Amino acid sequence: MSKKSVQIVEVGLRDGLQNEKATVSVPERIELAKRLAEAGSKRMELGAFVRADWVPQMAGSKEVIDGVFALVRGKSMPSKIEFSALVPNERGLEMALETGIKEIAVFGAASETFSKKNINCTIEESFEKFAAVIKVAKKKKIKVRGYLSCCFGCPFEGDIDEKKVVELTKRLIKMGCYEVSIGDTIGIAHPGQVKSLFAKLKRAVPVKKLAGHFHDTRGTALVNILTAYEMGVRVFDSSLGGLGGCPYAPGSAGNVATEEVVFMFEGMGVSTGLDLELLIEANHWMSGVMKKELTSRLSKAGLPVAGPV
Repeated sequence: MSKKSVQIVEVGLRDGLQNEKATVSVPERIELAKRLAEAGSKRMELGAFVRADWVPQMAGSKEVIDGVFALVRGKSMPSKIEFSALVPNERGLEMALETGIKEIAVFGAASETFSKKNINCTIEESFEKFAAVIKVAKKKKIKVRGYLSCCFGCPFEGDIDEKKVVELTKRLIKMGCYEVSIGDTIGIAHPGQVKSLFAKLKRAVPVKKLAGHFHDTRGTALVNILTAYEMGVRVFDSSLGGLGGCPYAPGSAGNVATEEVVFMFEGMGVSTGLDLELLIEANHWMSGVMKKELTSRLSKAGLPVAGPV
């Protein structure tokens, strides 16, 4: 990856849809993956192997992955895309392995209360589960990505100690995560926090192992991403149209919209490899599927008219 490029991890099919009230069908999710691939997406999270009674929106994740892989084999989708799925425990990993997927993600929190409410276990208990999952994944040569939520603040505990975030990030990497996504899952961070936390993280772990995951609840996601980029981060999570949210963040506007992140970076001369026009088309198609207008302001306003050459 050149100095003037970033990687965008599309999380709309998992982190986006799992926090939407509407349930999207398996064929529609496969079609969304296809449209995202056509727009140039190279890293895509397809689903989660979680209990359907807890997260009904993720039911059928195996079928989605199987369907996407069938399109790749049939050359209806590009083959050079890194697909992943979230797994909460060893049972989830077993289900993921049945699909032939080559990357999984584990999800933890920097807040004890949030961890208990969101994944029903303490931070220490969650790391015990991660250890078991990562051990098997290593044997199977499956890459593991780590998510760490509430890194900038918690809806229950308030401020989060930056030292705690650094220590948990170090633990995830030491356990075998090739990358840790530092999450502002309730959309509370401001650039000063982003600069401060990533400065500490960079002293503890290689910056190439860090990613940024910012929600746009308070309209600060893009400036936070830009700040993280200026700190050396080159991987960012986003969701088409801003799909998603957080059940514990009142008024949450969801993940930062993929097309808005792309618009910002491409305007700066930083390559994302993504086609804005196709992303906007995918947004409008998905709005029809969801039967609501997605929150992305760019897709509402459209691309600006190009000036004279």
